[in-house]
Amino acid sequence: MGEEFVPPGIDPTVMSHARAYDYVLGGKDNYAVDREAAGAVMALAPDLPVLGNAQRRFLLRVTRMCAEAGIDQFLDIGAGLPTAPNVHETAKAIDPDARVVYVDYDPLVTVHNSALLAGVPGVVSIVGDVRDPDSIIDAPEVVKLIDWERPVLLLFVGLFHLVGDGDDPAGIVARFRERVVPGSHIMLSQFCSDGSDPSARAKLEEISADSPSPMCFRTREHIASFFEGLDVLDPGVVDVQDWWPDESAPPTGLKVAAGVGVVR
Repeated sequence: MGEEFVPPGIDPTVMSHARAYDYVLGGKDNYAVDREAAGAVMALAPDLPVLGNAQRRFLLRVTRMCAEAGIDQFLDIGAGLPTAPNVHETAKAIDPDARVVYVDYDPLVTVHNSALLAGVPGVVSIVGDVRDPDSIIDAPEVVKLIDWERPVLLLFVGLFHLVGDGDDPAGIVARFRERVVPGSHIMLSQFCSDGSDPSARAKLEEISADSPSPMCFRTREHIASFFEGLDVLDPGVVDVQDWWPDESAPPTGLKVAAGVGVVR
């Protein structure tokens, strides 16, 4: 693979969830530690790429649905490394004036996204931590692009399994829900304990234990509680492959639950 570029401030010996996910999706923006971690899980759950791609399709389907419904503002928190097509490409294909803010706490994500987005109008990538919602809501780049008095799509895709219960993920969603106006949509997905292969789940929890964000599986019922105060769209909080049944994917050993709620 040759010598790998390591941006300042990045420790290539510590596993990154964003880079490991990039590897699962077939990307190249990852290091040996990320490939080793993802490979250990795939040894027990070889269909992990199927699950990862199903989650990407969920993200793009809902983005397209909202853009077609007239939403032109998108705040993607926990965006991860760029994978084409992405939110801004999907939204701008429908509305060229759509505005998108990508947020991630991994500096490498912002390095790659900023390089990719250079010169793309109405799109920006910033460093931010969902555990501090107000720092994102009030960030100058967000305030410049997102009009909080109009509907927005908030994306929390593959994010909350990296947020422990002590950080109150339901409270985080509630804070964003309080800030947006009726008609806004909130989509989220995360690893689900219901039906997940125990060995693969244990391995995923094991390899992430020493990472900055240990993996946190939750029951479907617990994940559904994050949508309190929202009108949950059909088919509800379900396996990510089943959220849009006419484009379903095969079931997988590990499970990700997904849903979309609309602000009243």
